[in-house]
This record gives sequence, C-alpha cells and structure tokens, in this order.
Amino acid sequence: MSLHGDYDDENVFAKMISGQIPAVTVHEDEHVLCVMDIFPQSPGHTLVIPKERARNLLELSDEAAQAAITRVKAIAKAVARGLDPDGVTVTQFNGAPAGQSIFHIHFHVIPRYTGQAIGEHGQSGQANTETLKAQAEKIKAAL
Repeated sequence: MSLHGDYDDENVFAKMISGQIPAVTVHEDEHVLCVMDIFPQSPGHTLVIPKERARNLLELSDEAAQAAITRVKAIAKAVARGLDPDGVTVTQFNGAPAGQSIFHIHFHVIPRYTGQAIGEHGQSGQANTETLKAQAEKIKAAL
C-alpha cells in the first residue's frame, strides 16, 4: 500500500482496540493500546498503538501524536527497567515501501541486547502467549 489511501476498519489493530481480537496488553488508556508483539524481533518487543483512526503518522492529529509519543517514552522506560536490555530501539513505519505492514499507526519499542541480532520486521516466528504474558507483567510492574 502506498502512503495515501483509505483507512481499513478491519485492520488487526483496529480490531484489537475494539476488543474483537485478543492481545497481551501492557497498558491501555483513552489514547493508546500498548501490547506485546506476537512476532517479536527481540524478547519484550512492545507495540504502542494510538487509538485514533489513522493509517500512519502523517494522518495522525497533533493531539494524538503528542499523546502517543508520551506513551512511547513511558513504555520504553518501562521496558528498560523491567527487562534490563542493553539498549532500546523505537521505530515507526509509514507506507509499505518504508516497511509498514499493518496500516494503522503504531510504534515499535524493541529491547536490544549486546551480541543479539534482532529478527526481521514481521518475519520472526510467533511467540508463546505465556512468554509474552510474563514479559508484559515485568513491563507493567516497571510503569
């Protein structure tokens, strides 16, 4: 998909936000849903998903963008405290050529560990739900 287009209300993140699809939730408030990535690039990979109906950063309102980046920072700090990685990568993709595969705005917070290569975006195997829940509890406790 290109950078511009119509919003698809059937995308997986819209369904998570509405409760139609389950997720391992780390945090939820009126602005964002933060969940564990089921195809993590690194253990503890967390997604921050703004609730506003927007395909990418260019479509997100300024108010929602400000709220989202505040939550991204809080989640990154909690990942750092809760999982003790050596670094944290924060990424966000806009349009298929940039690497976006789900066309609802979202941010990746990825713990990084010295000597560990991260998996390719969207290409790693599906994580065990119990493992994700355990990681989520550590992150929640650090929020």
